[in-house]
Amino acid sequence: MTATPQQLADVLRPVKHVLLDFDGPVCSVFAGLPAPEVARRLRDGLLAAGEQAPAGAEDETDPLALLRLVSEARPDLTESTDAALAALEAEAVRVSRPTPGGESVLRAAARSGRLVSVVSNNAGAAIEAYLTEYGLSDYVVGVFGRAPGDPSSMKPNPRLLLEAMEAAGTGPEYCIFIGDAARDVEAGEAAGVPTIGYANKPGKDAKLAAAGAVVTVDSMELIADALI
Repeated sequence: MTATPQQLADVLRPVKHVLLDFDGPVCSVFAGLPAPEVARRLRDGLLAAGEQAPAGAEDETDPLALLRLVSEARPDLTESTDAALAALEAEAVRVSRPTPGGESVLRAAARSGRLVSVVSNNAGAAIEAYLTEYGLSDYVVGVFGRAPGDPSSMKPNPRLLLEAMEAAGTGPEYCIFIGDAARDVEAGEAAGVPTIGYANKPGKDAKLAAAGAVVTVDSMELIADALI
């Protein structure tokens, strides 16, 4: 169930630092270059290099999950696979679809004097390229994408959230995380940060609430309106 304006205002009142997921809350990364196509290209790259994709990879349509799978089965291929995925993500963000209200959240946070850090499982270079393309870089104090060559850094690991807070000199009690997946909520919980769940698909609100989101919304504009 979508939070009321008062519920959102109550959650956001103590917040000085907004931790914002990228794929979902800011844009749909793979809207123009679909995730299954990216995963296929990753597999093709392995074959072209004379390597076999690990068991289970053939049916994996999530490129980030495929990166994890490769890393677990063939640690020696992690760095090259991660680099290949980062290049594909950079290509994808050029044809991605901005999320309605995503930019509004960045601007509203700035107007209210709050800091914003982007914390994402996507490659940092791709995120930075998107922010630059849309003129949003000045609204973000830091970008914390997955550590290159280290998919274990990805959420639900809280590492990236902890790094964002440390860099900004803030503590969990002054932060909020906005994400659209259960792993985001789990990472927030592990870092001690409450999470607003962005339910951008039917049925997601229940999953996000079950994972522990403090409130859920079906529109980023609702968050922007509450950042006063």
